[in-house]
Amino acid sequence: MKQTIADLLIESLLQAGVKRIYGIVGDSLNAVLDSIRRSEKIEWIGVRHEEVAAFAAGSDSLLGESIAVCAGSSGPGNLHLINGLYDCHRSRIPVLAIAAHIPSNEIGSEYFQQTHPEQLFKECSHFSEIITRPEQMPRLVTIALQHAISKQGVSVLVLPGDVAALPDEESVPEQVIHVTQPVIRPSDTELKKLAEYLNNGKKITLLCGAGCEGAHEQLMQLCDKLKSPMVIALRGKEYLEYDNPYSVGLTGLIGYSSGFHAMMDCDVLLMLGTDFPYRQFFPKKAAILQVDIRPEHLGRRAALTLGLCGDVKYTVEALLPYLTEQHDSHHLDKFVSHYQDVRKDLDKLAIGKPGHTPIHPQYLTKIVSDLADEDAVFTCDVGTPTLWAARYLEMNGKRRLLGSFNHGTMANAMPQAIGAQCASLERQVIALSGDGGLSMLMGDLLTLRQHKLPVKIIVFNNSSLSFVELEMKAAGYLETGTGLENPNLASVAQAMGIEGIRVEDPADLEDSIRQAFQHKGPVLLDVLVNRQELALPPKIKFEQANGFTLWMLKAVLNGNGNKLVELAKTNLFR
Repeated sequence: MKQTIADLLIESLLQAGVKRIYGIVGDSLNAVLDSIRRSEKIEWIGVRHEEVAAFAAGSDSLLGESIAVCAGSSGPGNLHLINGLYDCHRSRIPVLAIAAHIPSNEIGSEYFQQTHPEQLFKECSHFSEIITRPEQMPRLVTIALQHAISKQGVSVLVLPGDVAALPDEESVPEQVIHVTQPVIRPSDTELKKLAEYLNNGKKITLLCGAGCEGAHEQLMQLCDKLKSPMVIALRGKEYLEYDNPYSVGLTGLIGYSSGFHAMMDCDVLLMLGTDFPYRQFFPKKAAILQVDIRPEHLGRRAALTLGLCGDVKYTVEALLPYLTEQHDSHHLDKFVSHYQDVRKDLDKLAIGKPGHTPIHPQYLTKIVSDLADEDAVFTCDVGTPTLWAARYLEMNGKRRLLGSFNHGTMANAMPQAIGAQCASLERQVIALSGDGGLSMLMGDLLTLRQHKLPVKIIVFNNSSLSFVELEMKAAGYLETGTGLENPNLASVAQAMGIEGIRVEDPADLEDSIRQAFQHKGPVLLDVLVNRQELALPPKIKFEQANGFTLWMLKAVLNGNGNKLVELAKTNLFR
């Protein structure tokens, strides 16, 4: 059998270390699937929705040993990839997408399933090009992989089904990709200028994000030198929250008052490896300094006094010798103490009393955290699962926390858990799913069963899109369209051949979680949690307070005063 373009593609991926491809088969992918079959070295992970394939590839890339790949057939098939690819691209996760295409001689004729994928994926990729001739291969694969790896994002190869089957006599080079690790830091002149602002600051606060990965030790030295509290952006939680006496918690819509005020009360704010998007949470009068590996990020969230390009670890290492002034610890002590008080108050909410139903989601999340493995991987759906994960999951330097923290799409937790489990079959993977998120892509529970992936899915079942509901209340609107009529989700899982457990009483929760974690296969734990939990931001604006009052008035006038009673019972009488 003659070598084909599809064969060169698969051989190139093997040389790049790829172990799995996620997707759904289709006739435009036939040549690629046949090459995968004959290679016997790449595993095809068949999912039930292509969006799941893209999310799974992203978490596989984060936790695995190589770039990950997803694939979709022509037209609607590869279009379904786009939401997951957007999430990967915005989270800076290297992923290659293979977008199969209609027959090349039909392009432009409005053929069945015709789209223009090379254009459609431009906005969520660093590279999106179409293969039309054998002479482009395998060079185009190297270019695509190199873009994804070096720029940390998505590349898309568009491959018409007939072109994939064309003979190609080229050979694949031994080095398909080139992974580089340059040391990037500001110049000495820039570092001296940065140090001057920090030496002169009296109340310095750090805001640190995901770009601080690998810099824990250096940041502890910096905080000690500056006597600075550290506010942590959500994507930095897994890298910075543990063994950190300087942490004062998160800020933003799901953060803590201690983190919010530590930023608002400073005279110098140093942003390190974060693109924290909410401008209303930045101080108005402080000098703001920013260090980011991507210089295009400098100054796009707040007006900067100084912006520098550099890797956080190497920048801080080079900066420390220039810091000469002694700082007192009043600012640090004040907000560490504030954070400890906030933490005590939050922990008081994480309780469960036998017979007191429905279950508090804080209690559920804390028990999950307490019983999970030391190196567990957590994924969390957007909305209240992300909120409770941010506040109650304990990180330790070994655990991972994945979510749709930049793109903010529903239904990401289970798909990300699939990729995480494929990347590490022996590691415990726990998906914190909302009932709305799970039901959106529920079909891929079958993927867990078919591929024997022992993911543990914890469903926060409150029969509502509760975070949207809270946003409506805060704005003064009566909640509309947020209610969900759910079946017994544990029974649904059982019907699919998956272990399903339903928990309604707090007295049964801990034993049920232990049972789920000890089960060797996939488990869906359907937990009925309280719909009326108030998840307040660290700063209540007048507009929010006014809106909430307006909601209460509307609720009474519309005959829904019982909701106020439920709200009071939930949040005042525990």
